[in-house]
Amino acid sequence: MATGKYSRVDGRKSSSYCSIATIVVFVIFCLVGIWMFMSSSIVPVKNSEFLSMETGNEVKQTLSKSDSKQFDDTSGDLSGAETREDGSGLSSKELGITNEDNSLDNLVVESDNEEKESQNSAEKNLEENHANESSDEKTESESGQKMVDEDDGKDRETNSRDRESNLETGEAENEGGEMKNKLHTESEESSGENGSESAESGKNYGVDGAADKLKHVGKEANLTEEKNGKNQDEHLELSADHNIVESKENNQASNEILPAGAQSEILTETTTQNGAWSTQAVESQNEKKSQQSSTSSKNNDHHWKLCKSTAGPDYIPCLDNWQVIRKLPSTMHYEHRERHCPDEAPTCLVPLPEGYKRSVKWPKSRDKIWYYNVPHTKLAEVKGHQNWVKVTGEYLTFPGGGTQFVNGALHYIDFIQESVPEIAWGKRTRVVLDVGCGVASFGGYLFERNVLAMSFAPKDEHEAQVQFALERGIPAILNVMGTKRLPFPSSVFDLVHCARCRRHILRHILGGKLLLELNRVLRPGGYFVWSATPVYRKGPEDVGIWQEMSRLTKSMCWELVVVKKDKLNNVGAAIYRKPTSNGCYNKRSRNAPPLCEESDDPNAAWDVPLQACMHKVPVDSTKRGSLWPAQWPERLEKPPYWLNSQVGVYGKAAQSDLTADYSHWKKVVSQSYLSGMGIDWSSVRNVMDMKAVYGGFAAALKDLKVWVMNVVPIDSPDTLPIIYERGLFGMYHDWCESFNTYPRTYDVVHADHLFSSIKQRCKLVAVIVEVDRILRPEGKLIVRDNLETISEVESMAKSLQWEIRMIYSKDNEGLLCVRKTFWRPTEEEPIKSAIV
Repeated sequence: MATGKYSRVDGRKSSSYCSIATIVVFVIFCLVGIWMFMSSSIVPVKNSEFLSMETGNEVKQTLSKSDSKQFDDTSGDLSGAETREDGSGLSSKELGITNEDNSLDNLVVESDNEEKESQNSAEKNLEENHANESSDEKTESESGQKMVDEDDGKDRETNSRDRESNLETGEAENEGGEMKNKLHTESEESSGENGSESAESGKNYGVDGAADKLKHVGKEANLTEEKNGKNQDEHLELSADHNIVESKENNQASNEILPAGAQSEILTETTTQNGAWSTQAVESQNEKKSQQSSTSSKNNDHHWKLCKSTAGPDYIPCLDNWQVIRKLPSTMHYEHRERHCPDEAPTCLVPLPEGYKRSVKWPKSRDKIWYYNVPHTKLAEVKGHQNWVKVTGEYLTFPGGGTQFVNGALHYIDFIQESVPEIAWGKRTRVVLDVGCGVASFGGYLFERNVLAMSFAPKDEHEAQVQFALERGIPAILNVMGTKRLPFPSSVFDLVHCARCRRHILRHILGGKLLLELNRVLRPGGYFVWSATPVYRKGPEDVGIWQEMSRLTKSMCWELVVVKKDKLNNVGAAIYRKPTSNGCYNKRSRNAPPLCEESDDPNAAWDVPLQACMHKVPVDSTKRGSLWPAQWPERLEKPPYWLNSQVGVYGKAAQSDLTADYSHWKKVVSQSYLSGMGIDWSSVRNVMDMKAVYGGFAAALKDLKVWVMNVVPIDSPDTLPIIYERGLFGMYHDWCESFNTYPRTYDVVHADHLFSSIKQRCKLVAVIVEVDRILRPEGKLIVRDNLETISEVESMAKSLQWEIRMIYSKDNEGLLCVRKTFWRPTEEEPIKSAIV
């Protein structure tokens, strides 16, 4: 705020010898005194009016403070922050940002009301200065002429100060003009946003309306700039007074919006100092820093091509490496269905299937999907009579049955609980592993019982079964029980289900390794549900398999709880229970299968060969697996009993660490992700957290109709057992390789401080290409990382023709949300390893 600095002009006696002159001088002094008295009584009135306006604005902001939302887990303003939006036209309130201490100076794009208020304030300041300058000049013209010679030295000094003051004011105005021009340009760019997204999420945050509003604000900013420029010219011409532009920042406390680079800092509240009313010089300086830290104006050198492979739109790099598959010495143990990643991760883009449409929303997608999204009919032809999948016009439909539950999955699910009430779906039993899932209807209907099912099946002759499941919105991954362990910790699944496990699950030549692997991942006291034909048919082959299964399960100390037949579906189920103590193991007459060596880590699961042995059951009450978790949903928030003496990921005691992490993500999700990023969560079903830590992000989404695949990178702390203990699920993975899923299978992908660490081991561009592969068109990527990494991701996203929905930065930390489009390049790149 510029205030006038008023100087008093004192007259001097011109002669002591003339009484007339003395009288004249006395009269002049009287006039000057009257003038000074009147001017001093007027000026404060103007100043007080302006102060009242300031106070009113502060009151208005304080009243609106309670409705606003903040961007991160700590409450605070945008002190020192640099915020930029491309394409979304979101206001500060829509971004979920709280200016808790009335700090508005660091937002480049503000709501139009705030913009107009600052413009009015600037105009009023200029008018006041103009009036004060005119008043000063009039006074000097009336009474100062007689003292020109005597005050010549003073005037030269004062004029010098005036020139410096005006120069400073001019620079501030020019810098403010640059900022407003930038605002106008970004507002025009935002108005060109893709129309399909407006249809998707306009209800939530009004993209087009917000863009038009920003465009209107930009025009008003330019008009105001022109007006201010004219006033400034007049000010330069009229400034013979001693006005000095004074700027002052009022410091006040605020909290962090983004976590610091060290991930442990996300849980530490810190304060920074910031001004409530900023000068144009400060705002312009912040904008220059924002431009320097962003690559938005830079040309990128990424040249994208389409992957040309035998799999075409369904290309999965680590499962379609025919160069390696053709050289395998044997396929007896399903080695050809396992992962064989290329030496160099591909950097080309997977094409879209012709006629691809945006996926059907859940829950309708459970019953039908667009045929052209997964244009495969082989499974419908082979399994159509078993109610797996059928072709119905432009849809593929799923009647809700399967080989074992032709008359509906829900009846079959209830039949299992009726057979063993202790299973208690959605309370005691929360996390299930479905082996050989088919199209995963079993897992799809378990959602109605508050149960999460990790379904898996290989990429085999049952064409696209897992792809059908994911397109339907049901959790599933591509995996095979071959020669390696499943990518899960030990003792984490409450129940394991296998509807069609026959010889493959027993596999005499492997010494029962596959069933022993299921024993590894099954929680002590958990149930194994087996509903294959040997349970309820009496043919010679079925009888032989049943006898072998009985021998193996008995030697594993599994208790056969019940064998019961479902009369409606005409199938039966045998339900076994894993022991909770080691007594049975010690009483066996033969040590077969043997107990694993003490040195064998049951949690080691990434690329580890299968072992024909069993791990002992933990009996120490302080060890994981010795007690059953709390019932759902209490187990989600209750820290596991075995987290006692450990130190958590963020350096606190493990239980406190977990509690603080959950609190952090609840605030981030509720106050930012759900309303501040332009994501229509009603259209979101499949979500992936690429670096899950404790699963806090997934836990914060528990009330939405979504499921989250929690991925724990192999080079991160092994927190996956904690995620399962909370009633969530996930798997291990190395992000330098492709994920075991089909293309276009996730709606939202979340990466919290992952990319900055992963690019130390592999090329970031290959990781972004993998994200592009698994993300559905119009899906969103949310990245939290340091500014350097955010800039790299932003650059690549723009070169991929993705839409920048929101970008925010502070203290070398950034948050980026981008939306994938339907764009694909036209030039192809042959993938020699993926061509048969």
